[in-house]
Amino acid sequence: MSLPSLAADLAPTGVLRASINLGNPVLAQGTPDAPSGITVDLAQEIAARLGVPVEFLCFDAARKSFEAMAGGRADVCFLAIEPAREAEVAFTAPYVLIEGVYAVPRDSELTKPESVDAPGVRIGVKSGSAYDLYLTRTLRHATLVRGDEGVDVFAAQGLEVGAGIRQPMTAYADTHPEVRLIQEGFMQIRQAVGTTRARRPETVRFLRELVEELKANGFVAASLRRAGQPETLVAPSA
Repeated sequence: MSLPSLAADLAPTGVLRASINLGNPVLAQGTPDAPSGITVDLAQEIAARLGVPVEFLCFDAARKSFEAMAGGRADVCFLAIEPAREAEVAFTAPYVLIEGVYAVPRDSELTKPESVDAPGVRIGVKSGSAYDLYLTRTLRHATLVRGDEGVDVFAAQGLEVGAGIRQPMTAYADTHPEVRLIQEGFMQIRQAVGTTRARRPETVRFLRELVEELKANGFVAASLRRAGQPETLVAPSA
């Protein structure tokens, strides 16, 4: 499939519309007017390969980024691979692996991720996030309390547990001495490039092969370094 044909399928408006989740500080930083980070760099590289300009649609939550993708307002998204999303999104292999971790009050008796799933335990989560979707399908006894940010719900409502991404959760615990992290992660979050399942198989293959190339040639690692993120987050080759 030629590049013009790929561009016509993936960017039918003549512009690659990229859905960016500014709510995940590992993947995107900056403002809606001037976003930066690995997802922005990936979108720019995809557009450059296709020979089209790029437009960024920025959101403060993965749920909103997914809705833009599913609703046809975006051509590519940068989300964690989750079964609830795969019905509508064709994903590449992950380009970055991050962890979900729990925060608890410093005097909490909870010390392991598996001990959190117990009756009477309430967990604050960011609504529609990868860890919300994961915990929704895996918890058997604990209760999820959804809000704009897991740690904010945890703090505001005096919950037993807050859930989130390791890097911002670590920063939160560092500035809130009454809180500690359960250091062992409760999940691995596989961040990938996605597009709608209506795209042609050749288009999805192009994205998958490009992601593997950009992991192998150091593009992803260099982008993470520029954003102040550890390059150890780069996912292994598929």
